[in-house]
Amino acid sequence: MKNSIHLAIDIGASGGRFILGWLYNGLLLTEEVHRFPNSMIQINGQCCWDIDALYSEIIAGLKKCAELGKKPASVGIDTWGVDFVLLDDEHNLIGPAVAYRDNRTDDMDSEVNVLISEAELYSRNGIQKMFFNTIYQLMGVKIHTPQYLDRASKLLFIPDYLHYKLCGVMKTEYTIASTSGLLNARTKDWDNEIIDRCGFPRKIFEEIVPAGTVIGGFTPEIVSEVGYFSKVIMPPSHDTASAFLAVPAQSNKSVYISSGTWSLMGVEIDEPITTEKSRTANFTNEGGFDYRYRFLKNIAGLWLMQCVHKEIGKEISYTDLVELARLSDCDCIFDVNDESFAAPESMVDAIREACRKQCSDSEGISRTPESLGDYARSIFLSLADSYAKTMRSLQELTGTEYSSVNIIGGGSLNSFLNELAAKACGLPVYAGPTEGTALGNIASQMIAMGVLSDYKEARSVIRQSFDIRKV
Repeated sequence: MKNSIHLAIDIGASGGRFILGWLYNGLLLTEEVHRFPNSMIQINGQCCWDIDALYSEIIAGLKKCAELGKKPASVGIDTWGVDFVLLDDEHNLIGPAVAYRDNRTDDMDSEVNVLISEAELYSRNGIQKMFFNTIYQLMGVKIHTPQYLDRASKLLFIPDYLHYKLCGVMKTEYTIASTSGLLNARTKDWDNEIIDRCGFPRKIFEEIVPAGTVIGGFTPEIVSEVGYFSKVIMPPSHDTASAFLAVPAQSNKSVYISSGTWSLMGVEIDEPITTEKSRTANFTNEGGFDYRYRFLKNIAGLWLMQCVHKEIGKEISYTDLVELARLSDCDCIFDVNDESFAAPESMVDAIREACRKQCSDSEGISRTPESLGDYARSIFLSLADSYAKTMRSLQELTGTEYSSVNIIGGGSLNSFLNELAAKACGLPVYAGPTEGTALGNIASQMIAMGVLSDYKEARSVIRQSFDIRKV
């Protein structure tokens, strides 16, 4: 299988892409064959994903592979975490695929806290409290649409459902389940104590399998439609878990940042850290490949810049936007993790207000960004500041002095932000590869198929195959 082709279907909040990967002379070669947009839509007043459109794009991309004469031996899908669908006894969808930014989670943390305290919850699941965690979304279903839970026979996370659509097998992949807040951090299985106390039916939770599990192959219907058979392998289905697998770090003293819509900053550890100090610092212990833990913090990331760009700078390319930030002299720094940035009607107004409150000169006069370049520079400075604070917390909580920062993902192309991060953290930054998530997805398939021996060899191959820029 050394020359076999493997397909990563990497779907993010703003779009998806099909990337083929194969080994040639010891190097990992890739080719993008399909790309499509993705966005949240309104369905009956709720913020949702168009799950049918996503599936249609998957079929279209699979057909494109056949048209190019590059039929993959295996296929794996990764997406963002926490979101799910419910299925009835006939495996039909119950309600829409509600997105994590929908307001059904409003005050659901309070509902859960009545049943299990935040401290006890964290001691069990080790998961950073985010208003959109699956546990809060599911509590929203229980309270607002209880009839859905009454009818439900299965809960599948978004990539689990899409895998099911291709091969007819229902399983839940470990890394995606770990984002839910319903998994026990130490047993790596569903925490029935949490599930029972929240009043969720146990029967809806599917068997959890590790990343790299071959769960089946294309159904006869899919083979007939796309023209070939592929194995379906669950990669680290949470996109950040796939991205972390692809980090080409040469030292266990490197901090990872998966930079995109979110900045996921952290390290790999062998055992979860579920102390009260870790909880109050808002760190999470998410599952990684080979059952290692990703001890990290969710930082708002380039979501802020994407919103500002859409609002006041559509005609400006991202390359030019970064240069505008370099030319600006704005030095406003604000807390990028403030809840006001979750889903504001105007990100520009939200940032201006945050700067008005948090930025002032020596005379106490507030400063606010004015131009697009000011906003960009302020966002990048604030992200770098958040990275530095997170670095200090990581070192304190793990007792480790880190020696470098590895930035992967689309945000690794932002040379100005990389420079600011290096300066703020006081460490060298290694940027790249850009398609880290897809590469980790592909690598996990290659390991499952025996093309690569383990994650260490995968990282070595990735390091040799792609340009890694030192800042």
